[in-house]
Amino acid sequence: MDFSLTEEQTLIRDMVREFAEKEVKPIAAEIDRNHRFPVETVERMKELDLFGLSIPEEYGGSGGDTVTYALACEELAKVCASHSAILSVHITGIKSVLLFGTEEQKRKYIPDMASGKKIACFCLTEPGAGTDASALQSRGVRQGDTYILNGSKIFITNGGVGGTYCLYVMTQPEKKLKGITGFIVDRETPGFAVGQSEDKMGIRASVTSEIMYRDMVVPAENMIGAEGEGFKYAMKVLDSGRIGMAAQAVGIAQGALDAAVAYVKDRTQFGKPIAANQGIQWMIAEMAAQVEAARLLTYRAAALNDQGVRISKEAAMAKLVAATTAMDVTVKAVQLHGGIGYTKAYPVERFMRDAKITEIYEGTNEVMKMVIAGSVLS
Repeated sequence: MDFSLTEEQTLIRDMVREFAEKEVKPIAAEIDRNHRFPVETVERMKELDLFGLSIPEEYGGSGGDTVTYALACEELAKVCASHSAILSVHITGIKSVLLFGTEEQKRKYIPDMASGKKIACFCLTEPGAGTDASALQSRGVRQGDTYILNGSKIFITNGGVGGTYCLYVMTQPEKKLKGITGFIVDRETPGFAVGQSEDKMGIRASVTSEIMYRDMVVPAENMIGAEGEGFKYAMKVLDSGRIGMAAQAVGIAQGALDAAVAYVKDRTQFGKPIAANQGIQWMIAEMAAQVEAARLLTYRAAALNDQGVRISKEAAMAKLVAATTAMDVTVKAVQLHGGIGYTKAYPVERFMRDAKITEIYEGTNEVMKMVIAGSVLS
């Protein structure tokens, strides 16, 4: 089994790492503090072709595989989880069209998304429908060659800055999960509106918004795949999306570990660096082992995805372990910093706040356990 990266993967990882260190890290605390979408660095991400990662060149993407995409998400999250969230959810939005759209839809919509001209959004969650997608209240009613969509979504990452929305609604409510259908919706569509943005605990520089649609007319040709197949499509998209979330969690954990290592080597108490204390060393050792284990699970899921293998279990395992690791490691990083770690003087408190969402979005830890158990027990 070969764990080494290819030359191309290494080059892209190093490019993203340099960008993150030189351009993202200096503004990370400010954009978190001010809850500000980082327009300037998002423009640079477009110039670096990051918004087209893992998207085929024939549709305007920059190519690359899922492992490369995971590497990019990890490197961004090491300094700013918000940037990683912006990228990973954008790619998840594109995947709805890439995996299940018609050839005409792919050529019409993907190039603008892959270039970053239009940020993509994945829209499933509603006020009364989180884990339970069968409770969706959004409705789509067919009228001739169009569908009339009514409803709303919440917690939509990139919602306030999006240009193309992959929207899942009920078209046959009596069929519950088998009555969900996906649609491609442009922001400019009459009847579409962006609501309030959430004031979040973490990933504060990403925009998480409510979206609403009232008597919105969408051409039937914008339907993703077949009517009633939307739930199945959404779950497959989330399988690959969870790799990005796992990579984000790994990056957060690695960033916190790096900060903790630097601090304990520099901080002196009782005449010596606190890193000389065995208790501190054991904490660092445990953190490092946890991060590496999560990283390997994430890369394995990414590699299997590139082989065309169904990765529901593997992606769920990677996200579960990586998210748990991110939370555990960031809490320990704050503890290792002592009182100063509880202030905004160091980034570890931000890493801890950012880590929590990885245990919740794109499937909670509890849902990941359900997915894993369902696969193991089948």
